[in-house]
Amino acid sequence: MIQLPPLPDFDHCLVNLANSILKHFGAKPTAPTLSMADEVLSEDRRNVVILLLDGMGIYDIGLLLEPDGFFRSHLLGHYSSVFPPTTVAATTSIDSGLFPCEHSWLGWDCFFPELKKNVTVYLNIDQIEEKPLPPEPGEKYPPLEERHAAADFHVAGTYCPYTSVVTKINKAGGEAYYSSPFMDPFPQDLDAILARVTELCQKPGKKYIYAYWNEPDSTMHLTGVDSEKTKEVIRELEKKVQAFADSLPEDTLLFITADHGHINNERLCILDYPEITKCFVRMPSIEPRTLNLFIKGEYKETFPVLFEKTFGDKFCLLTKEEVIVKGLFGKGTEHKLFRDMLGDFVAISIADVSLYNTHIEADKMVGAHAGLTKEEWEIPLIVVKK
Repeated sequence: MIQLPPLPDFDHCLVNLANSILKHFGAKPTAPTLSMADEVLSEDRRNVVILLLDGMGIYDIGLLLEPDGFFRSHLLGHYSSVFPPTTVAATTSIDSGLFPCEHSWLGWDCFFPELKKNVTVYLNIDQIEEKPLPPEPGEKYPPLEERHAAADFHVAGTYCPYTSVVTKINKAGGEAYYSSPFMDPFPQDLDAILARVTELCQKPGKKYIYAYWNEPDSTMHLTGVDSEKTKEVIRELEKKVQAFADSLPEDTLLFITADHGHINNERLCILDYPEITKCFVRMPSIEPRTLNLFIKGEYKETFPVLFEKTFGDKFCLLTKEEVIVKGLFGKGTEHKLFRDMLGDFVAISIADVSLYNTHIEADKMVGAHAGLTKEEWEIPLIVVKK
């Protein structure tokens, strides 16, 4: 069995940054703070802003941006995402100050025991599935099943609720805001997000603002990390953020960071391995580079051998018990559903190979994340002081 690579540093990660913010604004931390952030926060600026650019890891800025450019020249240091290093898990961690094992928003798709099915968390719809039919005329791949609302309520918000850092600060008597496409007033592009931050910074009083934008991640998924389109997008991001930082009022501290890094991936569809899928109780969820596997009772003893024979040089297969002992999903008090959401085994990509549930996903997802490579979990902490 291939050895698990080093984990992200859970003492110097996004969770610790969130707890530095909590402590700075007089709210109760739930984990240790991030020392390099604490040092900067000790200067006690009136405005503290975190701008999270999805997918902009250390590997990616090193590959795509000049050393003397705005982002790399303001780089305070490297630190870690959470595991899995993916948007749902990581942005929930910076938004809550909790590790994934604590909040249980584990990935793009999660298994919810109460519903006995996999749900696409943010979209609140049933996980994508492929019809067991040949491709339609003129199509390359089998069609997808029609997707439906997972429930008449928000599944993750109902079964895995958490209190945000913004709410905690406001409850502690501070002042905190969002500037994100998903939070009121719902700015829908980067210009609107940054304009809202600028407007909030001009208000009197000490405050925290958390801003989020989905690039360069969205472009990397579709075109790859090193495509010309990705280079264009990330360089335009750098230019816009530099102009934004220059325009911020005095007495403002701006942190620019990411939720995870991004790599190009070899895309496989798990449906092409019937000897593997016949062992499944249900299709995997979490992410194509970190999969939870529910295995039929008659296969539980033989499945690890079969999986290692098929994917052993690309994936590490851990039992649920091994995942828990290793603290793979972080520290702290486990959410009551966490263990039931894991399945019997967790398969973790340690190479550039991903296992998608449908052929259409495997075809279009040139870039990926959520595996256990340093390129995916090492992220930048960029600091601009006004």
